[in-house]
Amino acid sequence: MRNRLLWPALALAALLLLNVVFTPTFFALRIQDGALFGSLVDILRNGAPTLLIALGMTLVIATRGIDLSVGAVAAIAGAVTCTHIASGGNPWVAMGLALALCAVLGLWNGFLVSVLGIQPIIATLVLMTAGRGVAMLITEGQIITVDSPVYRQVGAGFLVLPIAILISLAVLGLVALATRRTALGMLIESVGVNPEASRLAGVRSRTIIWTVYVFAALCAGVAGLMISSNVSAADANNAGLWIEMDAILAVVIGGTSLAGGRYSLTGTLLGALIIQTLTTTVYTAGIAPEITLVFKAVVVIAVCLVQAPVRIRVRRGVALR
Repeated sequence: MRNRLLWPALALAALLLLNVVFTPTFFALRIQDGALFGSLVDILRNGAPTLLIALGMTLVIATRGIDLSVGAVAAIAGAVTCTHIASGGNPWVAMGLALALCAVLGLWNGFLVSVLGIQPIIATLVLMTAGRGVAMLITEGQIITVDSPVYRQVGAGFLVLPIAILISLAVLGLVALATRRTALGMLIESVGVNPEASRLAGVRSRTIIWTVYVFAALCAGVAGLMISSNVSAADANNAGLWIEMDAILAVVIGGTSLAGGRYSLTGTLLGALIIQTLTTTVYTAGIAPEITLVFKAVVVIAVCLVQAPVRIRVRRGVALR
């Protein structure tokens, strides 16, 4: 009962069972033309961009930071790629240019936070606001459509499972390997717990902070490619809109504290699945999509109350009696 992953897991199970009530065939899977289809596959595929961005957000929050610019960075990535492809460019080169620009934007965020000492919420709010304008400038205010089979594979392709799912799971595995099998995870947590003590202990906290912001921007860039390629178009105004909120909610639901320090990649995975399953549930129930944000807020409040330190101390006190 003390496991912080228990309540997110129960919330996800409850949402899945609720979907079965509305759709008895919810868990049904089928293979068509060598590809796996079904409601569960759709949840995983649609939640892949959120999971990617939430992974980057987890490491940023673990360093006591926040990144509000990931949605704008995702829009910029899609805008750069589609504009380059539409002008006759190679799709691989286009995606490479987009990710390189995303890395630069991550360096910018890291510079503002670690070097200039600006509060993360303010530093990234700058790019959150300006990033949409940059994406609009790149696309000249138009929705850029492309016809590239190679590019479409990123968001809509299949290798039995959707390629978007495979990319997200691969990144999750690499992050887990890098942070849990090396000292990197401990260094990230130490910077989040006490940056000054970490600096005095010889930890290059500035480099760590720079690294996590660049990683978050790259994750946002790949997510932007998924979103854009899924519809074969770049919509600078709407692509990745509010996805930064979904990512933060996924991290919080997963048990990672906004105060920094210890984090949970498994919890982030559960949180991303909860967010996407909740969205699917709202659509399945025939509720207006605009009300989805209200349901997300209710779920987040419920999970956070269960995980609140005061409530945990009360539960432990009752258990000791």
